[in-house]
Amino acid sequence: MEPTEMTMADTPRSLGDKDAPHESPVTPEEDFRTVMLNRVSWAAVLAGVVVSLVTQLLLNMLGLGIGLSTLDPGTGDNPAAGAFSIGAAIWWTLSGIIAAFIGGYVAGRLSGRPKESTTGWHGITSWAVTTLLIFYLLTSTVGAVLGGAFRTVGDAVGGLTQTAATAAAPALAEADPFSGIEDQVRAASGGQDPAALRDAAISAVRAAVTGTEAEAEAARARAAETLARAQGVPVEQARAQVDQYAQQYQQTVDQVQQQAADAADTAASVASTAALFGFIALVLGGIASWFGGRFGTVEPTITAFRTRVGSRKF
Repeated sequence: MEPTEMTMADTPRSLGDKDAPHESPVTPEEDFRTVMLNRVSWAAVLAGVVVSLVTQLLLNMLGLGIGLSTLDPGTGDNPAAGAFSIGAAIWWTLSGIIAAFIGGYVAGRLSGRPKESTTGWHGITSWAVTTLLIFYLLTSTVGAVLGGAFRTVGDAVGGLTQTAATAAAPALAEADPFSGIEDQVRAASGGQDPAALRDAAISAVRAAVTGTEAEAEAARARAAETLARAQGVPVEQARAQVDQYAQQYQQTVDQVQQQAADAADTAASVASTAALFGFIALVLGGIASWFGGRFGTVEPTITAFRTRVGSRKF
């Protein structure tokens, strides 16, 4: 009886030098086991995505219900729009982190891998797919049907920019620099002149203060004559009024333009802050999914291997 030697397969291991490969004595079975331990399980990833989406949907619905319960249309004692949007953004971030952790845990657990780094990568992959799917639901037509809850929270977060811009420049869209001048012209006539004459004076003054520089002199002369007839005052006095109206109009235009610039700056600042806030929230969600996947690592199965020594008969 002669013991049989157990042969071990030599598998090349490159260490960066192709001319001097490193060889380690491992069996093909061990190589296969290593590959399987580090192989991604897309079924587990998909399960993590589904659980993460459902978790975030439930948390968003809970946050929406809590937020709406603070509103009281009857009394008007409601939180400010800015505070409501900030609260919605914070809740959305926390729910995303929690959902990413739970989804990562499910993906890591169902992958069946006893290696923490592998289950962690399963959690990261689950978080990445979930993030892409949520953004798809938010920006696509399908999101109008399936992503209602996600869109509601997204609109609340986007309300930060709209609230800030509205607060910085109220009613910019309805601003009319000439409206105040028109009221002054009508009030100065005292309502004693014919309506047609007053309207003609208003049209002439409007053309004088809003026209181009090339036509300004002639337009102001016509406006002064028309205004003098409408109000029964000398032409010199009417011309002084026209010059005053032109200066007032320019000041109003400059003020409206400054308000618009302030609103744009405020909106850009808030949008930048929201983008940075979203970036941090996504990074925290990725970290949570990594640790969730690692927590989902299964206990390794201990298998006893016994080397059998055979015999040959001659």
